[in-house]
Amino acid sequence: MVTDVRDRAAARPQPAFAADVPMRPASFRLGDTGALAGSAAAAIAMSWLIYFRLAPTASIPWFAITAFVLFLGVYWFVVRELDGPVLAGDRVMTAVTASAALAMVVPLMLILGYVVKQGYHALTWHFFTDTQEFSIGPLAPATAGGAAHAIVGTLEQVGLAVVMSVPLGFMCAIFLNEIGGRLGRPVRVFVDAMRGVPTIVAGLFVYAVWVSQFGFSGFAASLAISISMLPIVTRTSEEVLRLVPDGLREASLALGISEWRTVWGVVLPTARSGLITSVILGVARAVGETAPLIATAFGSALMNSDPFHGPQAALPLFIFKLITQSPSPNVQQRAWAGALVLMLVVLALFTLARLVGGRTRSVRVPRAVQDASSRGDR
Repeated sequence: MVTDVRDRAAARPQPAFAADVPMRPASFRLGDTGALAGSAAAAIAMSWLIYFRLAPTASIPWFAITAFVLFLGVYWFVVRELDGPVLAGDRVMTAVTASAALAMVVPLMLILGYVVKQGYHALTWHFFTDTQEFSIGPLAPATAGGAAHAIVGTLEQVGLAVVMSVPLGFMCAIFLNEIGGRLGRPVRVFVDAMRGVPTIVAGLFVYAVWVSQFGFSGFAASLAISISMLPIVTRTSEEVLRLVPDGLREASLALGISEWRTVWGVVLPTARSGLITSVILGVARAVGETAPLIATAFGSALMNSDPFHGPQAALPLFIFKLITQSPSPNVQQRAWAGALVLMLVVLALFTLARLVGGRTRSVRVPRAVQDASSRGDR
């Protein structure tokens, strides 16, 4: 009987076309590369024929748009003939999504390459150890002087801003997610409104409240920076706290642990990686701000390691002042070197945020729940 079943299965007609063979929509075979390349070549050839042979004038932008539209049409037709209409639609949408991603990545890579090209000539070891104290004029070489005073100022100002904004942002996020109530919605609306306020407004506010009374200082700049960081840290932390399973809170409360200790010992440790990511994103957002620093830190060519007294430099101000100071190529290269350092700092922060946020961690029972559980067993 088993032999008869096998014989009948072997006698079944095999599918004649690739469209009859079951295949996952996300799979991409070696032969699909030829279909993709052939469709692109056919689209470029047809677009070239239209604009450079039949049309009276040639337009590069319209040539590219026409070639892309023709590519999608030809690619859909080819895949439909090979694998069926379902897979054809999936491949066309994949091509559209990949093209959009490429359209976003290419300009960023061009900007990165241009900044590196313009700034690496003046980026030497002295750039991180010297200042602009000794009259570094437009005739001095691009490698003369450095930005040590600006780097120190940026680190101090951002560090003070983190100390002020991160605790407030965490407490506000805990209030919005864990407590809420009637004030939850107004506070959330206010935080969202703060995200849309231009940073120059924060700088002018600090100037009117602080600088007009105590003068320019790095601390005033940190106040303006913290205003920019606070809504980002708050909203990102709130979204992270929402991801904590409610079962952990319920288990902790069921064991008799108070609500504040549940938040401190259960919710926050579980969301630790996401909270760190929110801090890094806030720092990366604020480290490149220039507008609020003009009205608060004011800038300086000397090293001022005291953020509470006197004007202080920062990397964004260093770049802004050199760019507007002189059209000399040497001065411009120093500014590009500062832009390169600032861009690398921001890129490193975003990469760190990606690594911390994307790290998979197993959910462990917090120590507070374990202690309460063991006491209940006894």
